[in-house]
Amino acid sequence: GTIGALFGTPIAAALILSESLASQPGPGAFWDRLFAPLAAGTAGALTMSLLAEPSFDLSLPAYSGPHWGDLLSALLIASAGALLGMVAVYAFPVAHRAFQALRYPVLALTAGGLVLGLLGALGGHLTLFKGLDEVKEIAADPDGWSAGEFAVMAVVKMAALVIAATCGFRGGRIFPAVFAGVALGLCAHALVDAVPPALAVSCAVLGVLLAVTRQGWVSLFTAAVLVSDASVLPLLCAATLPAWLLVTGRAQMQLDEEGKALR
Repeated sequence: GTIGALFGTPIAAALILSESLASQPGPGAFWDRLFAPLAAGTAGALTMSLLAEPSFDLSLPAYSGPHWGDLLSALLIASAGALLGMVAVYAFPVAHRAFQALRYPVLALTAGGLVLGLLGALGGHLTLFKGLDEVKEIAADPDGWSAGEFAVMAVVKMAALVIAATCGFRGGRIFPAVFAGVALGLCAHALVDAVPPALAVSCAVLGVLLAVTRQGWVSLFTAAVLVSDASVLPLLCAATLPAWLLVTGRAQMQLDEEGKALR
């Protein structure tokens, strides 16, 4: 608590505590193990920044800073994102068994492609593909769609993620989950205009990623980098608490050899 108050962010407290917990007897043990990945990550980050100048910032309207009402919004939106992600997690083994019952990979891929095509027709062209470019398009105009349209995009994208991952298509889960989270956050903003879009988007992405990945740091940093505003971090850390309680100890979006969800 003292460290969080001193530096103004809960991240500092968590990282410093992780060093204390992970350190073995002897000076610098934790940083001895961290040196190589930190050096590699630094080289990769600097190379990409200097050559390509990539940015995941969605250029949403600037966040004016934490308010009491924002705390409640953050808790509710992140929890809603976690619940949406958990629906996909529990649907994952069911869809996997359905496609496995077809027995032939080509038949499963064909059926999966048909379902994905129908989902695309329902959700529109923005719900197609992995979502990296499409998410910037919907974020560029937070008021360009209704709350219902944003909700359909979020649900369709999560359904498409489940179908694509279980029928045999290759691809990752982070970017589709991020798109679903952004759409859900913009839906919350459309429903309650007083909720800042930057806060709504980052909290929804946080909740969805926690459910899909079960990786707290990845979820937290991905949500934060989308808005590029450090003032949202304390609220994101607060929103992590109920969202994590909703997902921890429950089924994961991974299956064992028997097709059962890991825990």
